[in-house]
Amino acid sequence: MHAPVRYHYLAGYSVRSWAVLIFFGAIAGIAGMAAMYMESNGHYVTGMTQRVVWGLPHVFAFFLIVTASGALNVASVGSVFRKTDYQPLGRLSVLLAFSILAGGLFILVTDLGRADRLLLTLEYSNFSSVFAWNVFIYQGFFALTVIYLWVMMSRGLAKFYRPAAIAAFVWRLGMTTGTGSVLGFLVSRAAFRSALMPVEFVALSLSFGTAAFAVVLLLFTRYVGNPVATPALLNRLRGLIGVLASVALYMVAVQHLTGLYQAERRDVEHFFLFSGNIYSLLLWIGFVLIGSVIPLVLLFSPIAPGRAWPLGLASTLILAGGMMFMYSTVIGGEVFPLEIFPGKLVSSTAFDGVVAPYHPSFVELLLGLGGFAIAGVVVCMGTWVLPLLPGRVGPEEVESSTH
Repeated sequence: MHAPVRYHYLAGYSVRSWAVLIFFGAIAGIAGMAAMYMESNGHYVTGMTQRVVWGLPHVFAFFLIVTASGALNVASVGSVFRKTDYQPLGRLSVLLAFSILAGGLFILVTDLGRADRLLLTLEYSNFSSVFAWNVFIYQGFFALTVIYLWVMMSRGLAKFYRPAAIAAFVWRLGMTTGTGSVLGFLVSRAAFRSALMPVEFVALSLSFGTAAFAVVLLLFTRYVGNPVATPALLNRLRGLIGVLASVALYMVAVQHLTGLYQAERRDVEHFFLFSGNIYSLLLWIGFVLIGSVIPLVLLFSPIAPGRAWPLGLASTLILAGGMMFMYSTVIGGEVFPLEIFPGKLVSSTAFDGVVAPYHPSFVELLLGLGGFAIAGVVVCMGTWVLPLLPGRVGPEEVESSTH
């Protein structure tokens, strides 16, 4: 069993805490103004076109939603799989998952336009569309994380701790599957349609989310002095992230190798893998090298045990590589020519068979960064008002322990 744990609040009235909150709040406010600018002037002020209808904000949104599911991984390892060393970190893991999803959905709602009509999706839902499914899946994830955190923090609800943990674990797998299905079920896009896409997104979510949690934990350890991040715990977290990053890389490789084997997907796979364009470079240099190979070397190198900086650097690189992967996948899948008449040669003046251009605008970047800022604001406020940060204490000082 792990040592008793006392949970405490973030020192909300310190200058440093206020500076961080104001920083995130300012970026969120600027992102809100960018969204209003797009709403007022139309999407022509962005780099999006009739062929590229999901731009840079959707890249940020997909990344954050996928990462949110994986951010719950640490809590699930501690509760569902009963790894007691991870249990003290469960509260922070749940808060981070809630916060990152809030940031991703902020981008999604504002980028699609007419956010004021969001409630109409509940009144007129088309359940033959995976988009309609996700409206309810995301709401369910919010509800389950709140219940999960409530049960964690309440001694009298200890008997519901494991059922709540299992429910959240299963639901988050479904949420990531649904997000991957948004792309995998688009049969009109040769770059997207694949039964492996939802499974690939599940693997990516576990890697990205755990890496995001490691970065946040190390930041709290560095600037708040959180003593729970002991060298032994960091070593376990390092091994976990290494395994998950390896699985994510393996699933991406399987996805592309399967595409190369299928005759109808060979053209798009050559576009992603061997064309030498920005999307190919982001996949190879961004995701494979920066986001996978270098982090794995750092995580499993002889200098890594007992040190925080290899874990922090590797986790940061995994997240950077994940962003580049999402850009390559989402934007690259849209710019690749549509196959309107399979097996036929099509010739017209409508740019058929031509790779579509896309140049993201500054307003799109601002909106995308707003999602990260919203997540930061929620994490700051959550740790201000709730005792979520764990610290080692003696048995006589125990305030609360995990169930």
